[in-house]
Amino acid sequence: MNLTRYNPMRDFNQLIEDFNRPLWGEGGMLPMTRADWMPSVDISESKNEFLIKVEIPEVKKEDLKINVDKGMLTISGERKHEKEDKKQHRTERFYGSFSRSFSLPENVAEGDIKAEQKDGMLYLHLKKAEKSKIKTREIKVS
Repeated sequence: MNLTRYNPMRDFNQLIEDFNRPLWGEGGMLPMTRADWMPSVDISESKNEFLIKVEIPEVKKEDLKINVDKGMLTISGERKHEKEDKKQHRTERFYGSFSRSFSLPENVAEGDIKAEQKDGMLYLHLKKAEKSKIKTREIKVS
């Protein structure tokens, strides 16, 4: 698992990229060219495991997909915008699909990854092992 240092220029570059896209698409919505949003992630390590915490409020379990393929962990899903018969004055939260991928270190037991969702957070427990042999696996959220 590669940890990267926070880079404030990444946020600035994203702002410039968003500004350069056409402002209004069909139905007055902003067009999206890739994943609509990216949930925030915290990654920590203890003696026995890595813990990945993903902030995904209002994302249902059935709208989540977690896969491990050749040392790459991918978390994807969708937060659906429920149409209400109300006038919206302000919408600041992001809706739509997302995807995050992380390369796993060799000492992760790819066959022993547990996922749980609680209070708007997804917790992925990645147990440490000597060397992983599983190449592809889908993880179920409990």
